[in-house]
Amino acid sequence: MAVKFIGIDPDTDRDHCPTVWADADAQEILLQGWKPNVDTQAECEASSPANGSVPDSEAVVRIPARMIPMIREACDAVERAQLR
Repeated sequence: MAVKFIGIDPDTDRDHCPTVWADADAQEILLQGWKPNVDTQAECEASSPANGSVPDSEAVVRIPARMIPMIREACDAVERAQLR
């Protein structure tokens, strides 16, 4: 696995740090973010076309909008790897 660090929340306090990585080999983007509160989790699950709640092997995470450029960069890195 070739995970590449893309960026960390520019407003981080270094203790609570939403982070973005790209894994070009697996063609995946990895995100670290804040867990939603119970009400937000329930709202996400209710609005999803998936059956049931989010399984234990998955997670809903919050990522601040200020990190959109990093997410785009991660998307570009994975997409470039597909074109090779």
